[in-house]
Amino acid sequence: MATIGLDSLYYAKITEDANGNETYGIPQILAKAMTADLSVELIEAILYADDGASEVVKEFKSGSLSLGVDDIGSIVAQDLTGCKIDSNNVVVSRSEDGGSPVAIGFRAKKSNGKYRYFWLYRVIFSVPATSLATKGDSITFSSPTIEGTVFRRNKLDSENKHPWKAEVTEGDNGVSPSTISSWFSAVYEPDFTEVTPAITITVQPAALTEVTEGSINESLSVVASSNTTNPVTYQWYENEVDSDTGGKIINGETSASFDIPSELTEGTYYYYCILSLSGAESLTTTVATVEVEPID
Repeated sequence: MATIGLDSLYYAKITEDANGNETYGIPQILAKAMTADLSVELIEAILYADDGASEVVKEFKSGSLSLGVDDIGSIVAQDLTGCKIDSNNVVVSRSEDGGSPVAIGFRAKKSNGKYRYFWLYRVIFSVPATSLATKGDSITFSSPTIEGTVFRRNKLDSENKHPWKAEVTEGDNGVSPSTISSWFSAVYEPDFTEVTPAITITVQPAALTEVTEGSINESLSVVASSNTTNPVTYQWYENEVDSDTGGKIINGETSASFDIPSELTEGTYYYYCILSLSGAESLTTTVATVEVEPID
């Protein structure tokens, strides 16, 4: 889906250990964002065999980031480009200066009102370009553009690889609201921990339902959720005793809701549901007791 806006432009300073592994500082606002253009350069290798391409390998080499902003303050300029603020608060750029690597975060608004969030893990900027124009018959805004080179970070993730970008779309399946709300509180750290599928039952069937013979119009239901996008499946059982084991499968009753059979005669009946999810341990609801009273 196309994006229609850009805001929340942040940067985080990087501290490196003896091996060059990055530690990120607290993100700070860089400037008000106007434009962001990101291009990527890949390394490509092709193995030819039997007069044709047998294997193709493509890896990230570097990227170019161009940011159009409303203005760059002196502190931000010093952090990003390596220029120096002198004793009179004048920003001085010298030929020997070089920018220190930083992480860059921002978000882009989509046409559906949701946002796509980004972190670039290692960016080195050059001195910002400035365009000036004399005053004419119309007003023209001149704003700085800052160019950066995007690199992979030195620090390995949990799969021993080098991330260069993190990207997430608000509202996508499996995206936790806390991931979105904390996106600019700290530079996002990849988490490849395998999630063990699990079911959570939040509403059990009614413990006791009393109905009248010949006029039954009641249902039993269960409400459950899972930590994956895979669907939870249901199977209802009937039993002759108050137990959630040893029951008989009720054919066709495989939804979260079960209509109590209308043809039941006077007596006590027991029902329960077993919930299943691929890769997860099945859960069984509590037993629902249905008492059918005679017609007066």
